[in-house]
Amino acid sequence: MIPEFADPEAPSLPLWLVRAGDSAPEIPPEVEPLAANWARAQGFSGKPGQLCLLPSAEGGLGGALFGLGPQPKAGETPGRERFPLARASAALPAGNWHLANRPQGLDLAQAVLGWLFAQYRFDRYKRIEAQAARLVCPQELDRERLIAMAAGEYLARDLINTPASDMGPDELEQAARNLAIRHGAAIEVIRGDDLIARNFPMIHAVGRAGAQPPRLIDIRFPGTGPRLTLVGKGVCFDTGGLDIKPPASMALMKKDMGGAANVLGLAETLARLGLHRDMQLRMLIPAVENGISANAFRPGDILTSRKGPTVEVNNTDAEGRLVLADALALADEEAPDLLISMATLTGAARVALGPDLAPLFCDDDGSTATIQRAGLAHADPVWRLPFWEPYEAMIEPAIADLDNAPSGGFAGAITAALFLRRFTGQARCYAHFDIYGWQPVAAPGRPKGGAGQGMRAILHALPDLLS
Repeated sequence: MIPEFADPEAPSLPLWLVRAGDSAPEIPPEVEPLAANWARAQGFSGKPGQLCLLPSAEGGLGGALFGLGPQPKAGETPGRERFPLARASAALPAGNWHLANRPQGLDLAQAVLGWLFAQYRFDRYKRIEAQAARLVCPQELDRERLIAMAAGEYLARDLINTPASDMGPDELEQAARNLAIRHGAAIEVIRGDDLIARNFPMIHAVGRAGAQPPRLIDIRFPGTGPRLTLVGKGVCFDTGGLDIKPPASMALMKKDMGGAANVLGLAETLARLGLHRDMQLRMLIPAVENGISANAFRPGDILTSRKGPTVEVNNTDAEGRLVLADALALADEEAPDLLISMATLTGAARVALGPDLAPLFCDDDGSTATIQRAGLAHADPVWRLPFWEPYEAMIEPAIADLDNAPSGGFAGAITAALFLRRFTGQARCYAHFDIYGWQPVAAPGRPKGGAGQGMRAILHALPDLLS
């Protein structure tokens, strides 16, 4: 499906956004007195999420009031919900609606984007009714920019929500090819034993037991300017390998390609906005299935990476960092101005920050602050964790250069990030996002299921990051 606004030329009903006052809701004076009295009689107070339908003079539906709660004070967060207006989009009757006022302190673009996010439906396997209420895009907003951001989010959600039976390495490659075709990008895919010939041994080792051959997807967009390379983990299903996961831990492993889904979604947005023309945008996706077969890689194996360091496999369920390492080594050979990896990498990140906050690792303080500010400003929060140098010894085993799964269980997100950093060094700036890629409980604008994380934070930070 595609995100859509209502036809601005078609008739639409007014939706008034109301703040809760100290003693009574701040109903806009433009609302007819009879309708305002009706709202007060119905107990409308302007509390967050409260909806009151208003009668017209003819006895029909004349509009609606929607509560935003009290105006946040300076320095306060906007509240528990990122996209409060999305709740109205789900509750309003069918038809076209327009925002009839602009309350102070409301981020209008963010509110409208949340409405678009709420339209999303994953209906590949069963019929789901489309959202009945449609919004007219306010004239002062950039309609195409909002649609582009929503389209990127929709793409990421679709890819993550699709089960591995229909989203293996073959299908993930096809999704990448479709994106390249849509936007005139060049694509190269290195597949199967060619990975060995082209020196991507760890991608091959992790994926060789899968029903579909492993591959490295390499997409280049036309453009000039600074080099931006995005690397996304594309483990289409993770059984854990020979260190097999228990059933409860395997249940959501269709989402283990969430890093790939997010970089594809971000590229979709960048390309729709034409921003790729002002940079040299490259995407690398190692696409594999971590399966179990006679030729599966084993605990205790020593793998030699593309960059050269040897890696002792102490847990085959720590496979994501292995495939990313080869892809990052390739990306780093070009010394990009900005190198970003996105991956559903560690359970430790979820223990530390939960599903909503994606850990961000970056050595550059200025770039980190820029990304964090952009994320908070655009309802896509990330939180910095350190590349903590004293933990480097934890990823250095006795018989190889690196350990893919240090024992002890401490600082798992940090040691995984330190492992990845070993395969960079030429890039001017490297940032790693350990995303979850999943919304465990439905929220306004964020249905249960696949979710984008970090995409809008990166999008809005890019002008400063690449300057």
